[in-house]
Amino acid sequence: MKHFMSIAPQPFEKIKTGAKTIELRLYDEKRQKIKVGDEIEFTQIQTGEKLVAKVCGMHIFKDFADLYSSLDLLKCGYDEANMKSAKPQDMNEYYSDEAIKKYGAVGIEIKLM
Repeated sequence: MKHFMSIAPQPFEKIKTGAKTIELRLYDEKRQKIKVGDEIEFTQIQTGEKLVAKVCGMHIFKDFADLYSSLDLLKCGYDEANMKSAKPQDMNEYYSDEAIKKYGAVGIEIKLM
């Protein structure tokens, strides 16, 4: 099955260069349909450029705090400089506390095709 996600320029470039191999998302109804072996087409929201990646693994957690403490943040696109300041609360820019509590969080492990 193929899925579609829009993504900001910086994480898009990190996926493109292979510096980001785990995409962090809310584990809502849309993401619950993603399975290992599926394809995700990422679209860079400013340029419309596309990348296709295969789902290699799914890491599911009750919230982003558990996700951040369990996953290798380098694989999530953080570098050494901003890993120290990475906070689960940063995901509130994208998802409300209520949504996170309802659905949990997922790290979608990807590999470019």
